[in-house]
Amino acid sequence: MRKHLSKKRVVLAAIVAVALAIASGVAYAYFTATGAGTGSATVGSPTSIVLTPTITGTLYPGGTAATVSVLVTNTGAGSQRVGSIHLASITPDAGHPLCTLAYGGFSMADIVLNSVLTRSGTAGDHTTVTGSLAMADTGSIQDSCQGATPTLNLTSN
Repeated sequence: MRKHLSKKRVVLAAIVAVALAIASGVAYAYFTATGAGTGSATVGSPTSIVLTPTITGTLYPGGTAATVSVLVTNTGAGSQRVGSIHLASITPDAGHPLCTLAYGGFSMADIVLNSVLTRSGTAGDHTTVTGSLAMADTGSIQDSCQGATPTLNLTSN
């Protein structure tokens, strides 16, 4: 047994042990430090919602209101909220230049949607809402609207 524990081997084992202790201490030694950094991102802007109205019915002064179906489409790259749809104006057709919103006595209550239209991939989210377009009896001659096909100009918020 003495052969195995010679002085040289004991010294060599001690040197190896000390070297391992030093090496392991170096492996776990560190400094603490603080750091900081900045980065920036680009945030997109809203894209106009597309409103496509379809009117069903024929309007007469003081008559039954026509149904207005509005296809509301989000063509933007992200989700967008639509609160309500408003009849901003009416553009008369070429043959009936006086058949405007005021002259024709047209009115349409705002169509409330209060919805977020999402966007996924290349297909825009859409929904259809309905409202009513009426032509009031203004008590004046409304002949300039006879046979007209005015265009509804809608806005949303």
